Amino acid sequence: MSKRFIFSSESVGEGHPDKVADTISDAVLDACLAQDKRSRVACETYVKSNIAIIGGEITTRAKLDFVQIARDAIREIGYVNDDDVFHADKVFVNVIVTQQSPDIAQGVDAKAAKGKKKAEQGAGDQGLMFGYACNETPELMPTPIMFAHHLGRELTRIRKAGKVAKWLRPDAKSQVSVVYENDRPVSISNVVISTQHTAEVEHDEIEEFCIEEVIKKVLPKAMLTKETQFLINPTGKFVVGGPQGDTGLTGRKIIVDTYGGWGRHGGGAFSGKDPSKVDRSAAYMGRYVAKNIVAAGFASHVEIQFAYAIGYPDPVSVFVDTFGTAREGVTDEAITQAVQEVFSFKPADIIKQLDLLRPIYSKSTNYGHFGKNDPDLTWERTDKIKALQKAIR
Repeated sequence: MSKRFIFSSESVGEGHPDKVADTISDAVLDACLAQDKRSRVACETYVKSNIAIIGGEITTRAKLDFVQIARDAIREIGYVNDDDVFHADKVFVNVIVTQQSPDIAQGVDAKAAKGKKKAEQGAGDQGLMFGYACNETPELMPTPIMFAHHLGRELTRIRKAGKVAKWLRPDAKSQVSVVYENDRPVSISNVVISTQHTAEVEHDEIEEFCIEEVIKKVLPKAMLTKETQFLINPTGKFVVGGPQGDTGLTGRKIIVDTYGGWGRHGGGAFSGKDPSKVDRSAAYMGRYVAKNIVAAGFASHVEIQFAYAIGYPDPVSVFVDTFGTAREGVTDEAITQAVQEVFSFKPADIIKQLDLLRPIYSKSTNYGHFGKNDPDLTWERTDKIKALQKAIR
């Protein structure tokens, strides 16, 4: 019997309030790492109306101008119009930052401490992380989230080019619903785009442009059918947007940042955290491992979960699930064993394997932390295929 279902994923643009907050937090992180690669950073940002609050715990030798970092990030997003309440040059930036707790620091530092089980660098917190990959797209990512990201990225490209659709403004969201038959994507049932715009443009113009110049030029023609429904700015108006219209907080778009709801999520946010925080670095490691398993041809869908105790270097569990898609003669247990032979999941080793002590994180902030073709985002490499093939017997 044929199995048919519809799965939806969303993406958000750089000007979405939560992504504004993520962007500022990652800009602070990169500024720290550019001067001091051993910086410990947990930066949270709140934006609303004409206010940005930067808070968190930061231990670094870097000399930072938080106000300028925030203004530059906001300017790059595009909040520079005269009628923007949230404006790069006018926003009030409040800074509430302290140093990392010494109790946490002694658990993370690679040295002995009273009550600490091992002298190695430990995990910055307890928690569980997931990594996922599948062979649905060239990026080895689920189809719905990649299509949603492609739409958002194109809207931003057009807006920043400034040659057409000059009515586009920074805040935007996209959503794509994909029809699956026998676990393979076959068509698109629904596309939603909500984009902020200037007051004078008519809805009909926005709708026609988004359908003809964005959707039909970005999404595969073969997957757009007569039944595909397009919903463009379905409220009819989206003039008030960004932090003027809604509050933004770092870390509220964790599903957008990962697999669009298709792969599971451990709950920890990424942006604003240095790689000693396994919420971020171990999730990147999970993606790296899962992508190499799929690229090696051992399964078409792979999810890996591992978990940590604060201050302890070794994961307390490692689990690989191929959802029954493993190649004939290969078991999930064999893949799990091979993964543990090829990769190390100790926090210090993750940082070394992925070369994470660099100011690269602003490249990851928008349109997903996974599925990008950028050599700086090392967790997207597929350089362990041969090692896995040798390890899986």
